Amino acid sequence: MFSTHLRAVFAVLLVPALLGLAPSPAAAPAPVPKKIEVGQPAPPFTLKTFDKQNISLADLRGQVVVINLWATWCGPCKSEMPMMDAYYRANKDKGLRIFGVQTEDSVAPFRLREVAEALAYPLTLQFRGDAYKRMEAVPTSFIIDRAGIVRYARAGAFTRSSFDAQLKPLLAEKPPAGTASPQ
Repeated sequence: MFSTHLRAVFAVLLVPALLGLAPSPAAAPAPVPKKIEVGQPAPPFTLKTFDKQNISLADLRGQVVVINLWATWCGPCKSEMPMMDAYYRANKDKGLRIFGVQTEDSVAPFRLREVAEALAYPLTLQFRGDAYKRMEAVPTSFIIDRAGIVRYARAGAFTRSSFDAQLKPLLAEKPPAGTASPQ
């Protein structure tokens, strides 16, 4: 039922795009000062969620973090969101945090409120972290382990099995000393 509701919400968002009323995809992003590399510390970021929480990478130490860049006009993005939502619901108590970051060429945030309310993981109103905006395509995901190390940085949609293959070993790891344990 949730997936049907989420798909209906996305259908409403697609109508303006099909009528030419939504913005078209932007040109290639400007170069950013730092590249994200797997195996290296994650560059800092800050975000604000729809429920007005301000969160930084430092606040998430000890958690497994997924930053998922998506757009309302992106079919694969919309296909993976219900899977990510179900995965988050099943694993959030193990220290998983997922944040959906819509691209700047997506629809205005007020039009995403219903989607944000339907998902168990938060969508962002604002995201600051230039290194994360360097992407080849959407969806693009970044996975950061409990110690703050980038373990995945790639464009392309996840399947349930590919998402689980990336996250299951990270969720099984213990948080580093001095960080909060997952609840």
